[in-house]
Amino acid sequence: MNDELTHFDARGQAHMVDVGGKSETHRVAIASGVIRMQPDTLRLIVEGGHKKGDVLGIARIAGIMAAKKTAELVPLCHPLPLTHVAIDFETDLENSRVKAQARAETRGQTGVEMEALCAVQNALLTIYDMCKAVDRGMQMDQIRLEHKSGGKSGEWNRE
Repeated sequence: MNDELTHFDARGQAHMVDVGGKSETHRVAIASGVIRMQPDTLRLIVEGGHKKGDVLGIARIAGIMAAKKTAELVPLCHPLPLTHVAIDFETDLENSRVKAQARAETRGQTGVEMEALCAVQNALLTIYDMCKAVDRGMQMDQIRLEHKSGGKSGEWNRE
C-alpha cells in the first residue's frame, strides 16, 4: 500500500497532481453499488409501471453524464477524454435491490476510477430521485471500486 497522499504538496497544501510525465496507457475502471428498496418499489421499476417512465434507462443516462462531469464535481480530478462509459443494472427481487455497475475507459495519463465511482453513485441517486415519492426509505450502499487497470500501478481487483 502506498502511504503517500498525492493530493498534498510538501507543505501540506492541496494541489492537482502533475501527470505530465506519466505515460499514456489504456485505463479501465469498474465500480459498483446497490440501492435497497421496498419490494413494491422494485416491482414498479421492473414492470415498467412507474409513472415517471423507464427508471433504469434514465439512471443509465445519468450515470454516463456523471462520468463525463467528474472533474467538475470532484475538485482535484483531471478532466479526461473518456473513450467508453457503460452502466449496467441487475435487479434482485429476492433481496429487493438494484445493483449498478459502471465501466469507464480512457487512453491517458491518469486513471478513471473516479469517473466509474461518480457514474455509479449518480445512477443510484437518479433511481432514488425517481422513486422517492413512493419509497423515501431507499438506501444506497456498497459503492466501491471493483477493478482498475492501466498505468504504472497496473491491475487491481477487489477480492
